[in-house]
Amino acid sequence: MSRFSQAPISRDDCRFVTTYNAFTLDENFLEHSADRAIFFGRMESGPEPVVAVMPAPELLGFTLCCNPVTMAKLSIIIPTLDEACDIRSRLVALQPLRKRGGELIVVDGGSVDGTADLARPFADAVIAAPRGRARQMNAGAVLARGAVLLFLHADTQLPDEADTLILRGLAASGRNWGRFDVTIAGNHPLLPVIAWFMNHRSRLTGIATGDQGMFVRREIVEALGGFPEIALMEDIELSRRLKRYGPPLCLEAKSIASGRRWERHGVVRTVLLMWYLRLTYFFGADPTRLARIYGYHESGEANTVSPLPPGEDG
Repeated sequence: MSRFSQAPISRDDCRFVTTYNAFTLDENFLEHSADRAIFFGRMESGPEPVVAVMPAPELLGFTLCCNPVTMAKLSIIIPTLDEACDIRSRLVALQPLRKRGGELIVVDGGSVDGTADLARPFADAVIAAPRGRARQMNAGAVLARGAVLLFLHADTQLPDEADTLILRGLAASGRNWGRFDVTIAGNHPLLPVIAWFMNHRSRLTGIATGDQGMFVRREIVEALGGFPEIALMEDIELSRRLKRYGPPLCLEAKSIASGRRWERHGVVRTVLLMWYLRLTYFFGADPTRLARIYGYHESGEANTVSPLPPGEDG
């Protein structure tokens, strides 16, 4: 069953939660319909919060003791993996959006450097998910309460008033999804040129990448079942599917992507490798094979050092 399925859920669908009394409800009741409820709680097997989808509470014979959570206007979902050096400053920069009613969700893929603990004071929720950017973002989407979901890489900085730009832009244009222009921070003289080509290519093709801060109306994410859980190019593939719902809203305000790894691995080499990966994916190459070239293990887990800048997997 799709994680966003609206089909009726039977008692068997939650047996993994209820049989062993292993699930403890926190105060967060996330969503309720005639046939299902979504809870945010904890398993006895570990301290990390998890999301559980169950039949509606009355079917299980217990009563809700808390009120439904008010829907946020915008949910920002950030997948992380060993981001301890910068995660605090990145999240601090997003606090004005929280004060304006936005929701901030960090989805950690198994960091060993304390990223999750550092993020907790600055996020509405910090949850664990199987490693892999698509899987992590999908886990965050299940938990999110926003009318619009923004998928943001941990090393990307949003423009000022990003929430206002997104919500007003979607409302005025009638579009269902979109992205920001991007600039790449760094000293190499080719980085502004690369960013220019990225932005214009995106306008021409209707394809967005993770560094551009992709945002999508909640109902469209649910209709598509979230990101395709492939080893690489998940943002490219999601863009292709989103184009069924119309072209993206291309906001001229710029997100700022880190250029450190571009410079570390060589700007020209990185560009050539990106072109190769995109071209071979276009002609049907297996994303798992491309992920190995990118620097991922066969399981989809990232190596400590990647040959590409984070987010430039599409």
